[in-house]
Amino acid sequence: MSSTPTAVVTGGNRGIGYAVAQELVRQGYRVVLVARDQQRGEMARSALGTLGGSDVALAIGDLSELSGIRSAAQALLTACPRIDVLVHNAGIWPSRLLRGENGLEQAFVTNHLAPFVLNHLLEPRLVSSRARVVQVSAGLYTKGHVDLERTPTGADFHPLRTYADTKLCNLLLVPLFAQHWSEAGVRINAVHPGVIRTGLGDRVGVPGYVLKAMKLLWKSPRTGAAPVVRLAQGVTDPTGRYFHIDKETPLAPMARDVALAQQVWAQALDLSGLPRTPPPSGAPGVA
Repeated sequence: MSSTPTAVVTGGNRGIGYAVAQELVRQGYRVVLVARDQQRGEMARSALGTLGGSDVALAIGDLSELSGIRSAAQALLTACPRIDVLVHNAGIWPSRLLRGENGLEQAFVTNHLAPFVLNHLLEPRLVSSRARVVQVSAGLYTKGHVDLERTPTGADFHPLRTYADTKLCNLLLVPLFAQHWSEAGVRINAVHPGVIRTGLGDRVGVPGYVLKAMKLLWKSPRTGAAPVVRLAQGVTDPTGRYFHIDKETPLAPMARDVALAQQVWAQALDLSGLPRTPPPSGAPGVA
């Protein structure tokens, strides 16, 4: 097995994910991009390959669909004898309600179920390498609300609030994963990289023009990538923590609700068809 560390970056063909991949390639990692579009993924892989010194590979999978998540996981297991870093960067901020397989709302699947399922399906590789898992989060989680009955299908869909709701779902489980992996040596942390100029949340019409004008004042993807790379490198060694850019920040009360987190965990197992196992009992002291 090669001693070159391998980093997997979801949504790695553009925005923050691409900037993260660039920096990790420069640092000598073998980088595997996860993208849903073959052509765009190949373009990103080719561009990263010009940086030299490291192998760049591509795994295809639509992370807005459960079948696509499983396809991506299988491709990664085939391509990656080891996984030292897993960056969950892929995310969407929908402007309208879109449901996919099993009637699940696509932002719920992409922002929440995809990291959850990948963590489980890639677990053997993560454990064997004592990997670092980085969840790219969003400070807007504090505006979120989890309705276990309505949020998965988008019955409570809102073009602004759904992003916050699904990010909160995801963030609730970071401390539980930290506990789940506490004896395996896998570290997991979440980070809000700041307000960054990417394609996330782009709209059409007048709202789209206004947003594009606002984004001119926002920071670059390279700036947003820096705190993600910092956690990927393990500059600090906590687990189950949340960082606002480079500053460790306590989670807001809605993300520290252990009972709700356990319910979200159990529901994610059921929705994704993973074996029903008891959720971690809670993770005091890690978040």
